[in-house]
Amino acid sequence: MTTVTCKCGSTIQQEVVFPVSPSRIYEALTDATLFSEVMGGSPTETSTESSGTFSCFGGMVVGKNIELRPNKRIIQAWRIKDWEEGVYSLVKFELEEQGEGTRLTLSHTGFPEDQSEHLSKGWHINYWEPLKKFFA
Repeated sequence: MTTVTCKCGSTIQQEVVFPVSPSRIYEALTDATLFSEVMGGSPTETSTESSGTFSCFGGMVVGKNIELRPNKRIIQAWRIKDWEEGVYSLVKFELEEQGEGTRLTLSHTGFPEDQSEHLSKGWHINYWEPLKKFFA
């Protein structure tokens, strides 16, 4: 797994390479049962529909799907439950086949600026490391 991070104001961009197909990464990010298993069993509810809602990490993160393109792209209105009411950020996962693996490019924008460091570390701890371990 390789990771590149850029924190630019209230934007986080990260690239991670996983040794599995885009379909496996897409499934891990959109299927509630698999997401929960990958992330250590935390309660998860997801929708595989654009405009469907999701809740993960026991309700700590909630939001709405904006665009779902199977095995290619996930765009979500995304928020941490403790943020001020009505504050949503935009999360985009781009999946690209790379050899026998997948390059995942994350773009996370529009979050409260004081959350940058916390969120940047959180993607690594709560998403990339569990995915890396699960697909090892």
